[in-house]
Amino acid sequence: MAKFRRRTCIILSLFILFIFSVMMGLKMLRPNKGTFGAPFGFDFLPEVHQQIPRLGKDFDSQKSDEINSETNIKNLKSVEFTVKPPKASEPYLEEVPPLNYYLHVFYYSWYGNPQHDGKYIHWNHSTLKHWDPRINSNHPQGKHSPPDDIGSSFYPELGTYSSRDPSVIETHMKQIYSASIGVLALSWYPPGSHDENGVPTDDLVPTILDKAHKYNLKVTFHIEPYSNRDEQNMYRNVKYIIDKYGNHPAFYRYKTKTGNSLPMFYVYDSYITEPKQWASLLTVSGSHSIRNSPYDALFIALLVEDKHKYDILQSGFNGIYTYFATNGFTYGSSYENWARLKLFCDHFQLIFIPSVGPGYIDTSIRPWNSQNTRNRINGKYYETALSAALQAHPSVISITSFNEWHEGTQIEKAVPKRTSDRVYLDYLPYKPSHYLDLTRKWSEKYSKERAIYALDHQPPVS
Repeated sequence: MAKFRRRTCIILSLFILFIFSVMMGLKMLRPNKGTFGAPFGFDFLPEVHQQIPRLGKDFDSQKSDEINSETNIKNLKSVEFTVKPPKASEPYLEEVPPLNYYLHVFYYSWYGNPQHDGKYIHWNHSTLKHWDPRINSNHPQGKHSPPDDIGSSFYPELGTYSSRDPSVIETHMKQIYSASIGVLALSWYPPGSHDENGVPTDDLVPTILDKAHKYNLKVTFHIEPYSNRDEQNMYRNVKYIIDKYGNHPAFYRYKTKTGNSLPMFYVYDSYITEPKQWASLLTVSGSHSIRNSPYDALFIALLVEDKHKYDILQSGFNGIYTYFATNGFTYGSSYENWARLKLFCDHFQLIFIPSVGPGYIDTSIRPWNSQNTRNRINGKYYETALSAALQAHPSVISITSFNEWHEGTQIEKAVPKRTSDRVYLDYLPYKPSHYLDLTRKWSEKYSKERAIYALDHQPPVS
């Protein structure tokens, strides 16, 4: 009897082993992209089973201007266009969760190289002098010498690229899309104007809008402190932007709690203009008021010091942002102050937009500024900033930056590089896409949390 039981157990064990082997064999034969959905059980794991957005070609321009929710990617139609096979460091586009239009990233189009621009632009940035000659004398002077010596502590995967290269713009839009960022805030100078190290770039805006539209990204404008900026030429420049670009389907509009969809403009260094001048433009009773006109918009002021809060109120701005990626550098950029700033904004019905960044190092152009360096700690600094921003329940989060390489705040892909004179920082032991990947993770988290707490959250457009 004991032998019979032993034999039965052995036969049963062999039968179970056979069944298991057959099932594993069938699993191995299952195609990677089958038509029957995810493997059994994956539907219950939201981290694994994500909805796959499709890229769109034909859009309803009126609807695309109204950013109703993070999930308005569902408005898109399916489209066929050629996408080169991604490199090993690139996430597949179909793996990306829906774009988050409440997540903005600051974008710079001021780079140039001899192939596209006849010379290097910005990559050869000069080292900036300290105001104290004694400190200044202890540091190197002059310009950088690309392509091996550039004005950055990191080195881009694309090399010393030109912002005029359409393939570079395409790659940038693809990277921003891969990070589930919905809006890029384009650094902007009026036609014919530029920063001290650059050239005019307004003529690039149509290409950037077109490339952004291909990935259903939106573009807003980060108005820089151009020469002699005041309320009168600001009115003219806002009118110029809206007249020229406002009908493009990639032009960003923010839907307010009252249901209005308005353009949004970040105004860098807004505090250098007197509040009474801003009030002339931004209040209903102002002598050059833009309010209740076809060019009315949401104007977001840069808050540096605590006292700027009341200047911003007096000026008639619609919100504040903090820009700097250095925790503790300014009142506005210090995480510990964000809860108080949010309360202030809620009280006065302002939009609060904290700015987060992956780190900060500008010693390639300000060699005397090492005290403001913030180590990335392999992404921990960035995640700490994102966590602090989410705790403040903001209307929008801005990221400093996609590609401000001079200040080392970029989330764009960077690669290791060593020359005879320099060793650049990099993202090792992680991939060049590490900060895009982290952004994608937090974008999804922010989208879910914001849907719960935001009073102006709208249901997805069907």
